[in-house]
Amino acid sequence: MAERKLSLSSLSPAQPREDRKRVGRGLGSGKGRYAGRGVKGQKARSGSHKMRVGFEGGQMPVYMRIGKQRGATSKDAMPIGPFRTFAVPVNVRELERFDDGDEVTPESLVEKGVIKNTKRDVKLLGVGEVTKKLTVRVHAISASARRKIEAAGGTVELLREPKAPKRAPKAKPAVPKTAGGEEAGEAGAAPDETPGDEHVPEGEG
Repeated sequence: MAERKLSLSSLSPAQPREDRKRVGRGLGSGKGRYAGRGVKGQKARSGSHKMRVGFEGGQMPVYMRIGKQRGATSKDAMPIGPFRTFAVPVNVRELERFDDGDEVTPESLVEKGVIKNTKRDVKLLGVGEVTKKLTVRVHAISASARRKIEAAGGTVELLREPKAPKRAPKAKPAVPKTAGGEEAGEAGAAPDETPGDEHVPEGEG
């Protein structure tokens, strides 16, 4: 077979190429009328119609309908802002890695592999049991964890003094009510009026 002469008409791509989708070129093309966009709706409009993951067309998405666990923005979470406090939780069951009489500090917790580093404060929580007499020095501790450590003969020392609790707002004084259930000062005659002192027009009486 004779070799084909190289020319512009005989050139072909090294790999097969697919024809681009030509939409809006009549009903006979298969992509006419609605041009593959379907009938109406958000995705049929011009411009970008990209939607975030979980978007449900404006209705309440499922990740907002289900219950939430405690997190960074819940009401009982630690405060948000420049003075936000961070603490690494450690349960008392992790203290069983220490020997009887050892001293538990943030540095020793890193050595035992309980926490990664000492960049954040350590708070001891009361999940689990502790059976060894230990000297615990952490930044914060829960009441249940303190009871369990002291019950085992250990001692607790805080590396940071706890903040004083905020004072509760003062209760407003109760307003006495009359027999009819109305607050005093609202029912009955005005203070500057005396019953019986009615104005009588001239020429009468």
